[in-house]
Amino acid sequence: MNVRRSGSIANLDTLSAEVVPVEERGILNEGAFHRMISLERKRTERSRKPFLLMLLDMGNSLRSDKNNKALDKILLALSLSTRETDVTGWYTNNSVVGVMFTEFGAEDRNTILSTMMTRVSETLRNNLSSQQFGLISISFHLFPEEWDHDIPQRPSNPTLYPDLTRRDNARKFFCMIKRIMDVVGSALALLLFAPILLAIAIAIKLTSKGPVFFRQKRVGQYGEQFVFLKFRSMHVNNDASVHKAYVKQLIAGNAQSHPGNGDGDSVYKLTNDSRITRIGAFLRRTSLDELPQFVNVLKGEMSLVGPRPAIAYEVEAYDIWHRRRVLEAKPGITGLWQVNGRSRIKFDDMVRLDLRYAKTWSPWMDLKILLRTPVAVVFGDGAY
Repeated sequence: MNVRRSGSIANLDTLSAEVVPVEERGILNEGAFHRMISLERKRTERSRKPFLLMLLDMGNSLRSDKNNKALDKILLALSLSTRETDVTGWYTNNSVVGVMFTEFGAEDRNTILSTMMTRVSETLRNNLSSQQFGLISISFHLFPEEWDHDIPQRPSNPTLYPDLTRRDNARKFFCMIKRIMDVVGSALALLLFAPILLAIAIAIKLTSKGPVFFRQKRVGQYGEQFVFLKFRSMHVNNDASVHKAYVKQLIAGNAQSHPGNGDGDSVYKLTNDSRITRIGAFLRRTSLDELPQFVNVLKGEMSLVGPRPAIAYEVEAYDIWHRRRVLEAKPGITGLWQVNGRSRIKFDDMVRLDLRYAKTWSPWMDLKILLRTPVAVVFGDGAY
């Protein structure tokens, strides 16, 4: 038997609680079990009580058992190893069965992992032949995950998000249209704005020392990092600690708003920032500093429409539910946040807009946002 683990394990209360046979409470089908995983993720985001997902991959040999005796024994073993409150279902129909263990504490993690592995392994060993037991692969996955931004690969575990995979598969045609819109739109934009791009590059070079472009690692969809492009609007070798501190306060809901562009409204952004160059202030106010991101769109790292790509130190300050904005949609140049007030909106409300977009987007919705964007840029609504 192969055993894998993902994340760390928290204390499982009342492991020896009374069990109910699987056949009495039933096994959820694949769709229902995926919905339960999604629901439990959202509960954990609010309650901060983690859950453990255990998956048993039965292998081709066991799945082809003519009398399904091995499958019956495995399900019986699960009924002897789980509690009444645990949820059992097909992660992959007739192939991978899963159990969600909920209501965890936060202490003695390693001990509980060992306890779970021992309990399930012993029960399976007692109900299966040695050959059948050796064909089973068991993996453990804990939510919420501990994201590591020091590696370029996605920090999130796809196993814990089967509903997103199912959703993306159902939207394949729309996703293809969105990608066509991204490629055609970004290519035309780069061609159309080529004289402006050249003029901005010259202006930056003539007014301050340093490179024309600002390159920074940003967090894309599923937490994967990419190199984000902008026209440089700040002096080189500036101190980012002030921005980091403000971002943490903003995400926590404790940031103070600052006067905006003289229209009486305030913004949740640093204003009068001494790090910004004279030409940089103009580029930011007009959003012209964003034009190089069409290259990111052309490369497939971003989309024309989507949530703004986050900086790694921002994501580190996220609450658990905030992470969904970087998991559920590819980052974009513009989006609902940009056409609905931008920096005038509090961070939690921005995340809600991003999640609403991820849930309801369509090519038609993208087109409407793109048509609204020039108006927001011209009037500088929330820009700074």
